[in-house]
Amino acid sequence: MNRVAQSALLFLLGATLLHAGTTDLYLRYVKAGLRPLVLLAGVVLIATAAATLWYERRRTPGHEHHEPRISWLLALPVLALILVAPPALGSYSASHTGTALTKPFGFPDLPADGPLRLGVADYAGRAVYDDGRSLRDRELKITGFVTLDRAGAPYLVRMGLNCCAADAQPVKIALTGDVPPVLSPDTWLEITGRYTPRRTKDPVNDGPIPYLEVTRAKPVPTPHDPYDETWNT
Repeated sequence: MNRVAQSALLFLLGATLLHAGTTDLYLRYVKAGLRPLVLLAGVVLIATAAATLWYERRRTPGHEHHEPRISWLLALPVLALILVAPPALGSYSASHTGTALTKPFGFPDLPADGPLRLGVADYAGRAVYDDGRSLRDRELKITGFVTLDRAGAPYLVRMGLNCCAADAQPVKIALTGDVPPVLSPDTWLEITGRYTPRRTKDPVNDGPIPYLEVTRAKPVPTPHDPYDETWNT
């Protein structure tokens, strides 16, 4: 691999990062707040490719040094980014990973009227660590995907990111009440329901899992950002 090929590879990788950062593709890899860094990395790689090519063209002709052929393997991650967009982590990861619910720093005030639309982590945190004080006697709407434990018990789940997909961890809500009789893992549902003080323990790590009493459930499309935006609140 000569410097021209290196420049082409750097340019291709930078262009791929720019494409990911200007679409929702980057959300498969990192959390939404890191989009500026993805775009910046793409710009830096393209600038590096241009500088390398400029340097090579100005270099005094002489013996051309070639890098080992094995360096072409560096092209494989680029091709993977271009050709294969990995799906968001789903029920398999959730069923093999314990709930990562942690006590929030605080509980922001909720709207006083109307149905409450909450994230999975927000509901779980309030139900477990605030005893559902702000949730009682309220109609709740929560969206997540379905996972089943080994006994077939259904959970509504949202995966949260601290940084990137490699550190994704689930928060789970157990479902009771008018639960649909047939639930397929990875199906995204909008659940309408009510708070219940009932709780259980995660069969993976014994972490606390609150229940939600379901009054209505309907399938919904996968959101453009499948990871929980309220993870760090």
